[in-house]
Amino acid sequence: MKYVFVNLKRFDIPIDMGGINRSLDILNWGSEIVSGIDEGIKNYNDALFAVFFPEAHIIKGMEAKSAGSIVQIGCQSVHFADVEKGGNFGGFTGSRTARSMKALGCGWTIIGHCEERRDLRHIIGKSVKTCDDAVSMVLNEKVRAAVASGLKVLFCVGETADEQPDKYTVIKRQIELGLSDIPCGDVVIGYEPVWAIGPGKIPPGREYIDDIARFIKGVADVPVVYGGGLKEDNAEMLASIPSIDGGLIALTRFNGEIGFYPEEYLEIVRKYFKNATEEQNDED
Repeated sequence: MKYVFVNLKRFDIPIDMGGINRSLDILNWGSEIVSGIDEGIKNYNDALFAVFFPEAHIIKGMEAKSAGSIVQIGCQSVHFADVEKGGNFGGFTGSRTARSMKALGCGWTIIGHCEERRDLRHIIGKSVKTCDDAVSMVLNEKVRAAVASGLKVLFCVGETADEQPDKYTVIKRQIELGLSDIPCGDVVIGYEPVWAIGPGKIPPGREYIDDIARFIKGVADVPVVYGGGLKEDNAEMLASIPSIDGGLIALTRFNGEIGFYPEEYLEIVRKYFKNATEEQNDED
């Protein structure tokens, strides 16, 4: 099984407000995304495609799915607590609970993204000695809530520039704490080399990615996707790494009118699966 995830972050904000969204109808942006990729991925067998939307666009994205669609809709993380029969039946003002997302039709959530870890560090306090462990323990509660609601989880791990010399220790700790007592069948791990993400950064090469993916699979028996992320210029390279089971896409265009474009997404998918199929045929 190969996995192609899309994390649309806050790409819904219009350009006149400082964002990158050029949609003429922002209220139907979720529909535009799903409609633009739906038909183009239907013929890929043994592959899972999921899109993580900002909450406001989940319903429109769900409504745009065609008959026989294989697009799965996901949300961007969940709260660490949830409703329960005979207990709290909805007292979560301002929080996105896992069961509320499941009720909308979501099948996936992304938890532990480097941006979420950054925000939790800010809340907990960088001066706290055990801050990163505390972050991982909070994320574990979120994963537990997600799995209990029936959501599958893309759980992100990865090292910052300061952590790179101890990357194996850091990543192992994130997995062991973050996925403690979580069934492996409910999780895919996304590896994010945080030190390489952003304008002007140099991404890791094939050998580095392969080494980390193999290490992760030695810690947890789960699929591993590259969260650096999957782009048109690295799709063929990532597809050639046997230890990598797919990728996480954010933007599809990084120059000019930057943004996420469905037709460019489909080109990334085409390149990835073309090479992945060729690699499989060579192994056979």
